[in-house]
Amino acid sequence: MGQTVRVTSSAEQKDSDRSARGGGEDAGEIIGGERPGGERTRAGERTGGEPTGGGGVLWGGGMPRWLPRAMVLFLVLVGLFQLADWAFRQLIDLFVMLLVAFFLSLALEPAVDRMAARGVRRGVGTFLVFVAVGVAVLGFLAALGTLLVDQVAKIAGDLPHLVDNLIGWTNRTFHQDLSLGELQKKLLKDSGTIENYAQQAADNIWGVSSTVLGGLFQIFTVGLFTFYFTAEGPRVRRTVCSLLPPAKQGEVLRAWEIALAKTGGYLYSRAVLAVVSAAGHWVMFALIDLPYSAALAIWVGVMSQFVPTIGTYLAGALPVLVALTVQPVDALWVLVFTVVYQQVENYLLHPRITARTVDVHPAVAFGSVIAGAALLGAVGALIAIPAAATLQGFVGTYVRRYEVAADPRIDRGEQGRARRELRREAARRLRRMVGGDGG
Repeated sequence: MGQTVRVTSSAEQKDSDRSARGGGEDAGEIIGGERPGGERTRAGERTGGEPTGGGGVLWGGGMPRWLPRAMVLFLVLVGLFQLADWAFRQLIDLFVMLLVAFFLSLALEPAVDRMAARGVRRGVGTFLVFVAVGVAVLGFLAALGTLLVDQVAKIAGDLPHLVDNLIGWTNRTFHQDLSLGELQKKLLKDSGTIENYAQQAADNIWGVSSTVLGGLFQIFTVGLFTFYFTAEGPRVRRTVCSLLPPAKQGEVLRAWEIALAKTGGYLYSRAVLAVVSAAGHWVMFALIDLPYSAALAIWVGVMSQFVPTIGTYLAGALPVLVALTVQPVDALWVLVFTVVYQQVENYLLHPRITARTVDVHPAVAFGSVIAGAALLGAVGALIAIPAAATLQGFVGTYVRRYEVAADPRIDRGEQGRARRELRREAARRLRRMVGGDGG
């Protein structure tokens, strides 16, 4: 019995020495003894059954060894995210200008490519295209500026007469006894209020001036990037492709060609339609001797083609209002001609011109403008339609389409129209046959 106790004590002594040398690494090693109930014990258990440690975990109120490193890593990641968010907010204007410049370069590069194919250097060709576009824009602004200045000068010249008419109408309608002299006295009496208004207007002028200068700087920046993207188009594509594996380079170049073709084609068709519309309306306005016929014709051409959905109504409203100030009958003629020309353009000119480029459905154009304005404001509204044309080209190229089976639930009401068309065609053939036999 005593020998058994000595063996057990020796085994426990060896286990204790091993734990001291190993630093408690094998916390689950079997001691080698048995409890009275026949249950084997482990070196990491206390009498109450609670673990004392091991595995890098400090029990009894401590924390894991990896937790401080994880907390530091989390704080570093949060700081990097905040820094990236701040940098993106600071550079968002630059990104928007780059996006606008890229779409403008897509619109201008086809013309530069044609001149480069004839031996003109790309830099010179890009400069000539910029000059042509600048002359067109300045001509449009000059025409509208002339119209605006003349109208303001006319209103200023007629101001005394308009004030007298307004005073007379006020006296007759509201039974007052106002006069121009009394109004002048009240204005002089309230000169302090007027001075405050003038001071506020002067402060607003400084703010408007800074806004105008900022806008001019943004225009210059967009023009500079557009010139670079257009003149250095092949080098830009080569640089982008050099960052991609050979298997992806072909797809990128294909997508780039689609964007060039669709964006440039859409803007080209719009420009042609705008020129035709301006020429037609100018002839009509000149025939009825409408004032500012050239400026109003340019307004109609640009607004009707480059402003989707509501551009036609905005384009026709201004000539009608100007004609009302001359002769109400002229306003009626302008309205009739605008409606008739719109129908001719929709069913004759528009399909022929856009058949070789790209056509964007009016609903798609309107929705893209709303989405672009919601994302990027006025800039997004301007580039929304070219972006939609490019996306439409991608969908047509990469998305597979299937033939739709004939089903009356798809074309509801179209079958009756198709039968009527067949009857009309049969009647026309019968008349031609009868006419031929009679001849």
